[in-house]
Formats: sequence, C-alpha cells, structure tokens
Amino acid sequence: MLNRIRPFLLAFLALAFVGQHVAAQNADEAISEEDVTAEQTSGASQDASDAEAQAAAAAAIAQKLANPVASLISVPIQINYDHNYGLNDEGSVWRTNVQPVIPISLNDDWNMISRTIVPVVKQSDVPIPGVSESGIGDIVQSVFFSPKKPTDGGLIWGVGPVINLPTSTKDTLGPEAWAAGPTGLVLKQSGPWTYGALANHMWSFAKEDKTEINASFVQPFVSYITPKKLTYYLNTESTYNWDTKDWSVPINFGANQLMKVGNQIMQVGGGLRYWAESSEMGPEGWGVRLNIIFVFPT
Repeated sequence: MLNRIRPFLLAFLALAFVGQHVAAQNADEAISEEDVTAEQTSGASQDASDAEAQAAAAAAIAQKLANPVASLISVPIQINYDHNYGLNDEGSVWRTNVQPVIPISLNDDWNMISRTIVPVVKQSDVPIPGVSESGIGDIVQSVFFSPKKPTDGGLIWGVGPVINLPTSTKDTLGPEAWAAGPTGLVLKQSGPWTYGALANHMWSFAKEDKTEINASFVQPFVSYITPKKLTYYLNTESTYNWDTKDWSVPINFGANQLMKVGNQIMQVGGGLRYWAESSEMGPEGWGVRLNIIFVFPT
C-alpha cells in the first residue's frame, strides 16, 4: 500500500513546497502581509496601510473559501485516488471532481449559491479484475438559498434542492439515475476557525432508471486558517445507502495554501483520506486528495 501511494505523497509534498515558494515570491502582491520592510524610509505609512489592506483582503478570501455558501465565485478541482476496490481488493479509482461555485444576489437580504460537482473518473479493475473504464460520472447539482448576514448568534446557513443527473458515460461510472431531495448546511466562523455540517438526502423519481437511489449524505467539517493563509481542514463525507444498509465513511485531512500566481488568486494543497467504513465492493485503507481552487473575487 505504501509503495502505491508513495508517488502521490511525494507529489503532494512537492506541490506544497512549490506553493509555499510561490506564495513567498508573491509577498509583494495582493495577498501578502510583508510588503513593508525596516529599510523603507519614505512612504512607509502608506505602504503599511496598503499591506494591512491587502492582508485583510487575503484573510477575507481565505475565510470565504472555508464557507460553502459564501458570496465568492470559485472553481475547485479536487483530485482523489483510492484503491482496494472490488472482491479481490485489486481495483483503483482516480476521481477528479470539477466543482464550480457561483453565487447570485437575489436581493438585499438573500443569495442563491449554485454548487455543481462534475466527476471525471478513471477506474482500473473495477468492478472486477480486467475491467477498466473512464469517462464522466453522474453530475450532482445543489442550490442553496442563504441569508447574506449571519444570525444574531453568528450562524451561517443555507437550504435548497439537490439533484442527481444521469450523465454517466459508462454503466460502471455512476448510477445513471434521476434523483432529488433537500440539502442544507449550517456553520459558524469564529476568528480563524470554521466549523459546521452539510447534509442532503436523495430519492430516485424515474421508474425507468436502472438503479435506484435512496441515500443520505452528511459532511461535518472544521478548518483553521493560519496568519499565512494556510488552511488546515478535517472532514468526513459520509454516505448511508438506505437500500443496502451500507455506510461509506472517508475521513479527510490536509491543508490548502492561498497564493497568487500572476493575476490569478488560487488555493493549492491536498492531504490524505482514510476509509473508516465502506461497502463490500468499495475502497479500503488510505487514499490521496489534491486540491486546486481558482478564485474570482467580485
């Protein structure tokens, strides 16, 4: 197992090193906190003010990225590798989730946030040895209606519908079923901390579908943002299948660094995941996750 994931761990460490290096090189740009040096003798006050404003803007972006219903356009790309699939534990899956987030202001009090998950899948020896396929899985579309201001107690929340679209290009890449249901989340941000939970439930509603969906998804999460805008995260993405009575419980932990490359603000990082529980044919043990998030502040 260690030999299998060693290349991905090395890639993650290299990516983290490059990210820190790029972030340091861009310290004089919009997301830096160190523009002012002791050697400056003229215009120091203005420079200090600019640096403080840039640091505040960077902190606001990092905090918004920790909030799933923030008013911030972003395009997260999440690359996951898991293995030990199938009856003989010989299968492996690369799953790249492209997840554009688009907020829309409805009025002075409410936002509508569109969150889409487009999975690009490459699997080997799944569901049985010798079978390998790649393509697009089912797209999941969520829409949250969220107040622009937190409650008096500081809670941020959003509710709305979620729908599963039967877009899989191969039978084994997704259920290929229409399903829908409610989704919601609640969270609180206190200083550098963000903690909360997202949940949804979907039922199939098209009788002609080959596969029925009756599943609940629960994602408790917590994150911490350092002064250098490095965000540590911990979450689970647990799914319960009510028909098969199976849990799938991956535990994810890692870190993402906010940086600026040229004019593009982004967050880059990754981490590990451990499958505490999965279905009979599902993955086991450890997996790897890489994150690249393109940010487009408005």
